[in-house]
Amino acid sequence: MTEKKSETKMLKATLMKSAIGAIPAVRATVQSLGFRRLNQTRELPDNDAVRGMLKAVNFLVAVEGTPYVRPKRSKYKIWRKRSDKKHKRGH
Repeated sequence: MTEKKSETKMLKATLMKSAIGAIPAVRATVQSLGFRRLNQTRELPDNDAVRGMLKAVNFLVAVEGTPYVRPKRSKYKIWRKRSDKKHKRGH
């Protein structure tokens, strides 16, 4: 019997940014892709389901063949001391 290896296309994806602080759906997606630590590279099958998951977490994951663009900080965040909230409430 001859065994025939089917050539399935694979994607290489690397977890570039931590999912700590992300919403639970994003953390679950990262976990379901099989990532356990930062800078871990996984070979994933190239199908619609995996591509959809990678698109949902594209701000955390770099895919081989496409450049990883790091998310920028918000321009409009107002930086203030933590105690300003208490002072406004009269404490």
